[in-house]
Amino acid sequence: MRARLFPHPLLTVLLAIVWCVLVNEVKLGTVVFGIILGLLIPIITAAYWPDRPPVGRPIKLASYLLLVMWDIIVANVVVAMIVLFKSNKNMRPQWVVIPLDLRTPEAITMLAGTITLTPGTVSADLSEDGAALLVHALDAEDPDAVRDDIKQRYERRLKEIFE
Repeated sequence: MRARLFPHPLLTVLLAIVWCVLVNEVKLGTVVFGIILGLLIPIITAAYWPDRPPVGRPIKLASYLLLVMWDIIVANVVVAMIVLFKSNKNMRPQWVVIPLDLRTPEAITMLAGTITLTPGTVSADLSEDGAALLVHALDAEDPDAVRDDIKQRYERRLKEIFE
């Protein structure tokens, strides 16, 4: 019964919070409507998530999301400094191939999204077998350092969360 009423409990909470943020007020009616949306949307879309990934470590997921938000802020400053003060001839754009240890599609998607959300890097392609991710870095002196940083900073944490 609980699984039918709350097929995605984290999504329910997230939708309610997002609704309150979008409306930009925390009143009883706003919260109640957010909860209603948070209950209805997952129930309606549950059929499209038959094999949803278990998130056995929500605290690690929250920690990962905070890390990504911090990295986005830092990367915005770094990219702004590159754009403002570094000449085009001194930039070193690089294509970096990242071999993946991740196997679940959700974890790979989250890694690719994290890379793309972080200014200065873009996930460009995933190999057909899902074993490597092609990333473009705006300014990278050492492509191996970029690869190692992504694997250590993001992929290792995602492996702990999803696998």
